[in-house]
Amino acid sequence: MSLTPVWHLLHLAGVVVWVGGMHFAHMCLRPAAAELLEPPARLRLLRRIFDRFLPWVAVAIGAVLASGGAMFSRALDGTTPHAALSVMAFAGLAMTVVFLRIRFAPYPALCRAVDAEDWKLAGVRMATIRQLVLLNLMVGWFTIIVATVGRLAG
Repeated sequence: MSLTPVWHLLHLAGVVVWVGGMHFAHMCLRPAAAELLEPPARLRLLRRIFDRFLPWVAVAIGAVLASGGAMFSRALDGTTPHAALSVMAFAGLAMTVVFLRIRFAPYPALCRAVDAEDWKLAGVRMATIRQLVLLNLMVGWFTIIVATVGRLAG
């Protein structure tokens, strides 16, 4: 039995959690929170959301990298153009670096600022996270497009 369908499932599940979560948070949750909540409540909420979301993203990244690596190593069968595979691999690694940047720099600083009730600094850290999430969201959607078009072209 081939493991390819299992790798595809793991890969797709990881992408759905990661890119879908970013899309929901950036395009829906954040604007609604900004409309309805004052900065202290909004920043506390967003901090708690990241407390829960970032571990899920770490698991999703593990699934995407493991499954992507397994599929990349078997890609010599010609089902996906090599250029598309290279773009997907590079984009996935770049997104991982951006995630690590969020996780180990502005996120801990956001947590410290929220805990200290330094709302101005917390807002600055949240703005940095928002920009990095938007960058990763754009790269994620670009990668989905490349993956789809690469499949269709193959």
